[in-house]
Amino acid sequence: MRFGILGGTFDPIHLGHCRLGEEASEELKLERVFLVPAAAPPHKEKKPVTSFQQRLEMARIAAKASPVLEVLDLEGRRYGLSYSIETLRELHQLFKPDPEIFFILGMDAFLEIETWKEYQRLFDYAHFVVIDRPGFALEALESFLLSLGVKFRKMGEGGLFVAPSGYTIISLKATLMDISSTRIREKAWVGKSLRFLVPEEVRSYIIENGLYGVHGVSR
Repeated sequence: MRFGILGGTFDPIHLGHCRLGEEASEELKLERVFLVPAAAPPHKEKKPVTSFQQRLEMARIAAKASPVLEVLDLEGRRYGLSYSIETLRELHQLFKPDPEIFFILGMDAFLEIETWKEYQRLFDYAHFVVIDRPGFALEALESFLLSLGVKFRKMGEGGLFVAPSGYTIISLKATLMDISSTRIREKAWVGKSLRFLVPEEVRSYIIENGLYGVHGVSR
């Protein structure tokens, strides 16, 4: 099976996440893109996060609008912090014998990969699809990859790098949507509209459940 995974806190999931999953599935010819909400994100250990079940439900609501998006609750079933290396290993067990996994993430997240658990081993389990950001040259990505100590090889001029495992690093351009979950929460807190930032049914869920300081506001 050839599929993508798009992980995140999804607090809340927004249209930028959904559009990214949709475009990645088209560009890479993926059968599915699994949305994987983090149960206990290591990088947000000391910050308040909406309950996993509510974030999971919002992701499920959002995924209904697409034939390629699907939600996995793997990290909610494990104890402790949610580490990507453990999720990748579990996916290889679930989708035996030889799943082809594409791990989709933004350039900003990829540049912090050295802080991830067993980061050098991540490239033994999946292709990494790095979403391009304005102002970040391909040469900078190459330089960063060389600093990771994984012995990547550059293939051609199209931004494709190959790890010793055979898995690749792919630089992918996607529609830029300047939306962030943080800004959505801030808008909700002060009673501003969330229309066209999140799927409409997700917006209704936020209002109905009084998330992010919203209490019965019809916005």
